[in-house]
Amino acid sequence: MPKVREISAAIEAFASLQLQESYDNAGLQVGDPEAEVSAVLLCLDVTEDILAEAKRRHCSMVVSHHPLIFRGLKSLTGADETQRLVLGALRDGIAVYSAHTNLDSAFAGVSYEMASMLGVANARPLVPTAPDAMTGLGVIGDITPLPKLEFLRKIKEKFNVKCVRYSQGRNSLVVKRVALCGGSGASFIDNAIDAGADIFITGDIKYHDFTGNGNRILLCDIGHFESELCSERIFSRIIRESFPDMVVYFPESESNPVKFM
Repeated sequence: MPKVREISAAIEAFASLQLQESYDNAGLQVGDPEAEVSAVLLCLDVTEDILAEAKRRHCSMVVSHHPLIFRGLKSLTGADETQRLVLGALRDGIAVYSAHTNLDSAFAGVSYEMASMLGVANARPLVPTAPDAMTGLGVIGDITPLPKLEFLRKIKEKFNVKCVRYSQGRNSLVVKRVALCGGSGASFIDNAIDAGADIFITGDIKYHDFTGNGNRILLCDIGHFESELCSERIFSRIIRESFPDMVVYFPESESNPVKFM
């Protein structure tokens, strides 16, 4: 069986830790790097339900997109949810590894995966890590032209969302150039406009982002959770390509913490 450090190394070969943002905390969160891995459970967020599922399915490693430990722990007493999750993982011998903004910025990372879901061609980073680099945050590319409402329906279908929030803009708009960013990408709206995008797709767009930019570009908010679920498919490919015999599970207990009525 591969060890925790070997699976970690495979993920980091795809999404180098050097690509993570300065505020982030990607990498091995909990566990012994030399421990052998029987099976891996993938997830977006590490929760009590995820750890319980990992234990039930005999997974000795959880790989998440969002870090379990985002800010430093000053104590480990079970006083808050993060501490309880860390203690639970240690108690049950479950290693936890997270790849966050490094997976966002990696070539073929989260935004590239989103672009692939929508058939975006000629994809390149919206905010590259260096001139002409294929790594960076967000993606921009081209699609076969589609009327605005038809493309919005396609987004809703491909990302399996109950609803999308979008700016009114021009009803006659035909979408040809698409920018997108997994997670909270509203800070890149100006980048999308400068790159000539007809639409910018991301999560967590604020009201004043819509009012301030809605006439300059079609904005589409599909939700933070929904935009990043594709990270699990990326993790699965990485692990299965490096360790073909490794058992990798998609989660049964995962759910969006944001509910709709």
